[in-house]
Amino acid sequence: MPDETHVAGTPMDRSQVFDLIRGCLADILEVSPDSISESASFGDDLGADSLALIELVEAIEEGLAERVAGFHIDDEDLEGLASVRSAVDYVTAKLNAA
Repeated sequence: MPDETHVAGTPMDRSQVFDLIRGCLADILEVSPDSISESASFGDDLGADSLALIELVEAIEEGLAERVAGFHIDDEDLEGLASVRSAVDYVTAKLNAA
């Protein structure tokens, strides 16, 4: 694997991705991480608006920068991310493809 696309050799498993996303969301929404379940909907359950989701994407990209150089969530993929589970699935799949 080229050095410029892969920074650290330790892959993240699904539970680590969930912990990252839950921590980022808790900071953005100013709630306890324990109040965020994987089945939670961003809008209906957590009250996250589009600005909060943009902040979440930026936080995830920043949080993964040390593991995968250039990790990016495509704008067109945001529409499909309606729940914490869908975000975890998306990020996990993208990391496994890197």
